[in-house]
Amino acid sequence: MLHKTRGIVFSYTEYRETSLIVKIYTELFGIQSYIVNGVRKKNAKLNVGWFQPLTLVELVVYHKERHGLQRISEIRPMPALRDIPFDVIKSTIVLFLNEVLCKAIKEEEENQLLFEFLFNTIQLFDVQQPVSKDFHLLFLIRLTRYLGFYPIQNYDTQHPFFNLIDGKFQSQIPLHPYYLNESAALNFSNLIFNSADLSARLNIISEDKKKLIENILEYYRLHIGGFFGVKSHKILEQIFE
Repeated sequence: MLHKTRGIVFSYTEYRETSLIVKIYTELFGIQSYIVNGVRKKNAKLNVGWFQPLTLVELVVYHKERHGLQRISEIRPMPALRDIPFDVIKSTIVLFLNEVLCKAIKEEEENQLLFEFLFNTIQLFDVQQPVSKDFHLLFLIRLTRYLGFYPIQNYDTQHPFFNLIDGKFQSQIPLHPYYLNESAALNFSNLIFNSADLSARLNIISEDKKKLIENILEYYRLHIGGFFGVKSHKILEQIFE
């Protein structure tokens, strides 16, 4: 049966001489893998550029339940991204966020709230001017709302430590190593406080932002099974220096 759905491209791998296997987060079916035939031919009707990370697409697909590899009948970018493919900072941020999303989202089922958040936020980031160099930090904290482990914002001088396992600030150092000390917890609190505005600029020095990214990734690792090996934030650090 044919279904029309929106999607967000996560990744692709080359398959045989002219085809691709594309992982797409769809509005109707969650994460799905599709085989796209003939896209790498010289005069192909489809453009390989349509399958770049976090491209927004509209597609018509054949869908079979519990079937590992699905097929696409029609696909087109919708809406077409204007800035992300051509802006070095935006495209590098997208590369990092895409790596996180690929490791964090694994469900083969509909999640309308999560899909709408991702689809709309990518569009907003595409037109954001000037681009916020803290967008990825703000985005990752906002994303935890939809993944089910948004941190409790109860920071004050009486609760200066952040417990990465419990997801809240507390008065004493926990009896495990997964926590943020006073300075790191203050920066984490600042991030949570500002996360409602994805164009916000954080008043945090460069070295502390590097630590903050590591703290966020550790927070994700502790709350998502199999989440490890994210590396592309190192490229971001080079771009921002």
